[in-house]
Amino acid sequence: MKTLIVIPARYASSRYPGKPLVTLTGATGESRSLIERSWRAAAEVRGVTRVVVATDDDRIRDAAEAFGAEVVMTSTECRNGTERCAEAHETLGGGYDIVVNLQGDAPLTPAWFIEDLVAGLAADATAEVATPVLRCDGRALNGFLDDRRAGRVGGTTAVFGAGRKALYFSKEVIPYTGKTYADDDPTPVFHHVGVYAYRPAALAAYPLWEPGPIESLEGLEQLRFLERERPVLCVEVEARGRQFWELNNPSDVPKIEAMLAEMGAP
Repeated sequence: MKTLIVIPARYASSRYPGKPLVTLTGATGESRSLIERSWRAAAEVRGVTRVVVATDDDRIRDAAEAFGAEVVMTSTECRNGTERCAEAHETLGGGYDIVVNLQGDAPLTPAWFIEDLVAGLAADATAEVATPVLRCDGRALNGFLDDRRAGRVGGTTAVFGAGRKALYFSKEVIPYTGKTYADDDPTPVFHHVGVYAYRPAALAAYPLWEPGPIESLEGLEQLRFLERERPVLCVEVEARGRQFWELNNPSDVPKIEAMLAEMGAP
């Protein structure tokens, strides 16, 4: 199957302007931009035909081309990463069996998350979109709860049915659990990993739909599929001892740098 990875990146983030160009220092003391670290993560995925950065900003284009990335310029009218991926796929002339949206704020995404995601979508003919979910241990869940208590929007959680089709995604911590968990305890809460794999027809249809009320409230682009009653497959992935976190707020920078140091990542 021909698989395209698109890394959508915009400069004018409402929560964190200029986020793709924020530098993160690794274990060796070397600083690399967020967009470069995301691109390097994509380059490690096996079985991918092509990797591109999609942006509407010259500063991001220049930085990405400087470290060797292929860049597709897209419209400033794209409302989110999925719309940007759809435009990039169209600009490239289509022809891919699966398009992966690796959001540019997830540099710690392991290659096997994306490999398992693509395999999961390819194996389920009823799914139009797939996204990875990772069972939280107590450490991760407590981090989510700490963010919410501090008024910060942290990671996203997912709930799904017996067939692994998504029921809901939220920036709140769902489902509710009143238990206390030790750091290594498994929990019933699943962290939604910000990666998507689309079949081309579903991706092309997405920008034609207006955002629904739930998407607008939560600020989560994948809810547009659920509001249109389009099936989204949740593919459970394994951490294999790796920590995972997304860069959502400035306060996440030291957290991710600590994880890079722990992993020994340059």
